[in-house]
Amino acid sequence: MDRDLIQKQLDSTLPSTDFDDLGTRYQGKVRDTYRQDDQLILVTSDRISAFDHVLAQTIPFKGQVLNQTAAYFFDATEDLVPNHVVEVPDPNVTVAKACDPVPIEFVVRGYLAGHAWREYESGARTLCGHSLPDGLRESEALPEPIVTPTTKAEEGHDQDVTREEAIASTELSAAEYDQLRDWALALFARGTEMAAEQGLLLVDTKYEFGRTADGSFALIDEVHTPDSSRYYYEDGYEKRLEEGIPQEQLSKEFVREWLMDHGFQGREGEEMPDLPDAFRVKVAERYIELYETVTGRTFDPDLHPNPQARIHDALQPYDHTQVS
Repeated sequence: MDRDLIQKQLDSTLPSTDFDDLGTRYQGKVRDTYRQDDQLILVTSDRISAFDHVLAQTIPFKGQVLNQTAAYFFDATEDLVPNHVVEVPDPNVTVAKACDPVPIEFVVRGYLAGHAWREYESGARTLCGHSLPDGLRESEALPEPIVTPTTKAEEGHDQDVTREEAIASTELSAAEYDQLRDWALALFARGTEMAAEQGLLLVDTKYEFGRTADGSFALIDEVHTPDSSRYYYEDGYEKRLEEGIPQEQLSKEFVREWLMDHGFQGREGEEMPDLPDAFRVKVAERYIELYETVTGRTFDPDLHPNPQARIHDALQPYDHTQVS
């Protein structure tokens, strides 16, 4: 995508929404959610978070990339796991069945990277109850994919937990937890296959589930997006691993690395740096690159100068203040 188009969109991003005619609003780190009885309207903004903090600057087209990537993978995995999607009426919007979220994120790791590598490098050899062998290198494939659940924190950092701790801290039974764990592994296997078709390695990702009104479970939030997943390019992976140099990856890890280089890891007392416009453009390019690479589709940017107005128009059928 032309860099000038991204540059021109820097002042026309979607930082947030506030539609008082769409139901009760809840603002998460990235999404604005509107509740209407048994239905949710999920608006994916251009906000970006790292280390569980929302950055002050937005990323052009990021919300569109996330929403459309998730929609692509929800459709591609619905034969494995039921999901919450009803329709996608706008590039940044998904209408979904309302679910009671399970307060556990099911993180699946196929390689030793990111948080897992930092823990391993510090000397840890057990992660969420899984024993890890000595001698592993950064980015090396694990003996088999593992599920490393974390608590879903409203504020602050999510916490790693074991299977037993996850069950004890929720209303999940052991059988229900195991069902969701098995679904997560099945989704990761499908994601791995789809990534391989595009010359990528699915390194790690997270899945979230919720209970529908009838008590059944469904996949919610997002799936295999650049916010929830890390990908390496397969080409050159082995050479880079042998030489001990960083992998070429598609994820927002490079944003975390930029923040760390500028003295921010989300710790108390640290001042969050501002993202320069040139870096915002670079981040947008990486998100678009991931969309096109993982889906095999060309990104079609919505260049509307006022994304809020566009979204509100698309959601008029859901205006709950209209009286028929």
